[in-house]
Amino acid sequence: MCSSPCVSTPRPRPNPAPALSECVARAVRRYLTHSGKDCAHDLYRLVLADVEAPMLRETLRHTEGNLTRAAEMLGITRATLRKKMAEHRLG
Repeated sequence: MCSSPCVSTPRPRPNPAPALSECVARAVRRYLTHSGKDCAHDLYRLVLADVEAPMLRETLRHTEGNLTRAAEMLGITRATLRKKMAEHRLG
């Protein structure tokens, strides 16, 4: 996710990796800073698409392609998972 540690208020976590929200915040901040006035007008869709595809891909990798387990981990139905996989052209 993040290539360098994110700075935040310390809170107990079993994993020392930065929280997803911190990484997303940094990425959005960096995007807005570098895009200047030419910022996308569909930032919401852009961020969701950029986050959703790798989340699905990594969850499927973690579950070794088991759609039932992946859907359970994601909190969605298998049908929704299959729909999202098709949207993102994931095997």
